[in-house]
Amino acid sequence: MRDANVARAARLDTATISDALDKLGIAGQCLDIKPLDHSYRLAGRAFTLAYAPVGHPVGTVGDFIDDVPEGDVVVIDNGGRPDATVWGDILTFTAHRRGLGGTVIDGACRDTQLALDLGYPIYSRSYSMRTGKDRVQLEATQVVITVGDVRVSPGDIVRGDSDGVVVVPQNREAEVLEVAEAIDAAEMRIRDAIAGGLRLDEARRQQQYHLLQRREAR
Repeated sequence: MRDANVARAARLDTATISDALDKLGIAGQCLDIKPLDHSYRLAGRAFTLAYAPVGHPVGTVGDFIDDVPEGDVVVIDNGGRPDATVWGDILTFTAHRRGLGGTVIDGACRDTQLALDLGYPIYSRSYSMRTGKDRVQLEATQVVITVGDVRVSPGDIVRGDSDGVVVVPQNREAEVLEVAEAIDAAEMRIRDAIAGGLRLDEARRQQQYHLLQRREAR
């Protein structure tokens, strides 16, 4: 892992981080962004890209991949478009070869079989065979974007698993991770208590389960 906080996020599932985000009043759940395969896991810093409909003259879909640091997650805002893919087999091959953390797309990808064969984690709103060439163009890299109604800034922590993707803002990551780890520990204590024969309601009461995700009054 590239840094300690990314490693901490990787040890937590997205549901636990989501609960911590809710408790702190942070919108970080990328809704409707799903993994190509439920075995996929990713954790890394966001390398962001913004796409837009082609202009005049027509721009390109971009040759950015060699500028993405090892371990980073490519996060693409294509406005949720289902009809113009912005990620395919060449990008998957190169990203996998260079050790990137994965790819998250608010929009469509294609050439999904190679990603499945390589085990390269892609999360997207959809997939299709239709190219984005001459339909969309790369507008900017390393800017603030929106993915699944979540604001994503360069360097934010991105965590993906079977349930989807969450984004932890860099300026609050220590706080979010601390709360998430506390929630995770409480839930593990509940499981241990149940395994020891305690009733679920009593185990939850002891760990104040129903307050774990409740937003704190400020």
